[in-house]
Amino acid sequence: MDESSESWEGERRELLSRKISDLGLTISGTRVEKMVDQLYRELTDKGLTFHPPVYLTDQWGCPDEIPLIGIPFYLADPRLEKIEDDFAEGIESEQDSMRFMRHEAGHAFNYAYRLFDRSDWRNAFGAYSRPYRERYKADPFSHDFVRHILGWYAQKHPDEDFAETFAVWMTPGLDWRASYKGWPALAKLEFVDRVMNDLADEAPEVPVPSPDDLPVDAMQYSLEHHYQGISDSIPISDSGIFDGDLGNIFASAHEAPSGEGAASFLASHQREIVGRISHWTGESAASVRDFLNLLRTRASKLDLRVRGLEASTLVELTAFGTAVMMNYRNSRTISSRTGNK
Repeated sequence: MDESSESWEGERRELLSRKISDLGLTISGTRVEKMVDQLYRELTDKGLTFHPPVYLTDQWGCPDEIPLIGIPFYLADPRLEKIEDDFAEGIESEQDSMRFMRHEAGHAFNYAYRLFDRSDWRNAFGAYSRPYRERYKADPFSHDFVRHILGWYAQKHPDEDFAETFAVWMTPGLDWRASYKGWPALAKLEFVDRVMNDLADEAPEVPVPSPDDLPVDAMQYSLEHHYQGISDSIPISDSGIFDGDLGNIFASAHEAPSGEGAASFLASHQREIVGRISHWTGESAASVRDFLNLLRTRASKLDLRVRGLEASTLVELTAFGTAVMMNYRNSRTISSRTGNK
């Protein structure tokens, strides 16, 4: 380990041991401030007076029915972004961050004006009172919903449908009328356009974040505890459930005696595989990493080897992992595609 790496490891350990509330995090002077400025410019360009207040918290979101935008605290410090990258197998790009900002702004407008109480809102998006489930079954071929955040997120709940529609309507340079021509989702975009024009000059009052909304000064626990708290283990009772699938993707030691060990291959490509599967499924990196760790453990026990080209193996692993995680999303259970060998 070189001197700079050793210095960073020491700083990393020190940061992980400190309370988040003691890190002195603020929005001023950070990339978060630039993102907020951009969002407010976009809102102004749309003729909207209301600029939702923002604050740093544990993750992207709006408090329940409160028009505030919560932004992940790690975006306010490059060192914390680096630590987040270690745990999440990749940090969102500037483009992705603005996608999330526009989405959360949609929630904020929905809550600020209580649009969800309107009959025309319910006619367009459905009942706001519908149960909210973290896992949902999506139809990737549906034209009833806009496409913004990956994972067909608009299909999760009417509140998310509105937020995604608002975000698409907000996106600079996007001709949403042309992009969604002939789609039933166009009617939702036209609803947003009409209502936002009606509300353009209204600026509702909003509260400041309370301790219940978990601003950073209320996060009186260590950074290490934060990452322990967001682990998302997948419920697998049979550790060999994917042995048959692994046997199809990789070769046995007898079939490919000189091939790279599958466990080593999975370890060296973990970041890439986890990032791809998480990106396309919308599942957390923690869940996907948990799944991949299971595959790596089983591949080592079975002494499996890479049978062909690295690129084709990566494609097959990504396709397999995406299928499993989407099945997990849809059914809340994990089942093997081919069964055990």
